Amino acid sequence: MTDTQPYGTPDQPRLAVHGEAHLEVDPELAGITITIATRGPDRRATLDDLTRRNTYVVDLIKTYGDTVEKLETGAFTLTPELTRHGRGERVRTYHGSVRITTELTDFTALGELTTRLADLELTRVDGPWWRLRRDSPAHTEVRRRAVHQAVARAREYADALDTTLAALVELSDPGAEVPTPGYGMAPAGARSFSPGAAGAAEPAPALDLEPQRQTVRARVHARFIMTPPSL
Repeated sequence: MTDTQPYGTPDQPRLAVHGEAHLEVDPELAGITITIATRGPDRRATLDDLTRRNTYVVDLIKTYGDTVEKLETGAFTLTPELTRHGRGERVRTYHGSVRITTELTDFTALGELTTRLADLELTRVDGPWWRLRRDSPAHTEVRRRAVHQAVARAREYADALDTTLAALVELSDPGAEVPTPGYGMAPAGARSFSPGAAGAAEPAPALDLEPQRQTVRARVHARFIMTPPSL
């Protein structure tokens, strides 16, 4: 049956409130983006080199086993650089690149992997990006707290009128927010690691990455019917 009296009546006064909650929790995942670059005067040789180095990086990431939550290949490019030659143009060199995104659950392993990748020639590492899983229990908990706050706030208003809540008639969720940057956004505190010298005598020490705490928020709107107060 359609509600034709959204604002209530003297016999069924309505009360509208909202509830809010937030939590600060440790992240569950951390991601980095690896950009592998190569260049050379021969198209096929440049492509072969890029393919070889891409395979090496992917195999290296896979050695971390179950700690790897996600491994994806993004943009791939192979672009000729032209230069003037007499009255025309010719290819001077070819530039190739491939972008890989990975997420890990073990942040100690991530620090080690990041160092090993950044030590490769012509390799850029961006990150880390910290986040929670979409089905993280933190989302459920913060929504539960928001609902409890809405009910408590409604009871406070009813108590002020010396009456009680009779029924809940609406509960709406504008959406719980996790202000954690994704890969398409500029991440707070993200770092870019420059490649080290090829063939270094000793491996660089593993980075000690400190996880960035995640703020989880929820907000709900609730409408109640109250027992008519005696005014």
